[in-house]
Amino acid sequence: MSTHLQGSLFDQADDIRLGSLDGLRRTRLGDGAWIDLLPGWLSGAGELFATLAAEVPWRAERRQMYEQTVDVPRLLAYYGADDPLPHPVLDEARDALSSYYDGESGEPFVTAGLCYYRDGRDSVAWHGDRTGRGAREDTMVAILSVGAPRDLLLRPRHGGSTVRRALGHGDLLVMGGSCQRTWEHAVPKSTRAAGPRISIQFRPHGVQ
Repeated sequence: MSTHLQGSLFDQADDIRLGSLDGLRRTRLGDGAWIDLLPGWLSGAGELFATLAAEVPWRAERRQMYEQTVDVPRLLAYYGADDPLPHPVLDEARDALSSYYDGESGEPFVTAGLCYYRDGRDSVAWHGDRTGRGAREDTMVAILSVGAPRDLLLRPRHGGSTVRRALGHGDLLVMGGSCQRTWEHAVPKSTRAAGPRISIQFRPHGVQ
């Protein structure tokens, strides 16, 4: 699959490696929901993007929406708990996140879902990860982003102000507490020139 990604001036490293999680900063959203953010957790994010774009078995999906079947506006891949991940640094990331949040969540991250946003026309609509335990329990979803930055929006499920975070170039964002039940998140379409981005979402067992 061909890609064109303009690298960040702040991430010119060839080595793909993780930094410390000590720089995570928490924002409390309300109703028991929170997000943690760590810009640039992964060095060599451009190299990882190129590897994933070329080697992951991406699939296009179609879904029923209202009275018609439409293309899902992004490419997808999924790795279950027993599936080998497409790059060793993703195993390291999953293990590091599981260890860091163990005292808070009491359970490891086990699955990885990947989304490939090819340009500004690709998106994901407002939603919460409420299929499974996320509908009734506090859970965590950790998102590692590589490629060009795209806005991740969050809003209270029953109305309120929107929170905006631009994620790319190795940034990490973790949604926790009641976030999947009481808030929604989206990656909107962009009319600006937007380069490709891949997000890797780590989830505990039973959260989708």
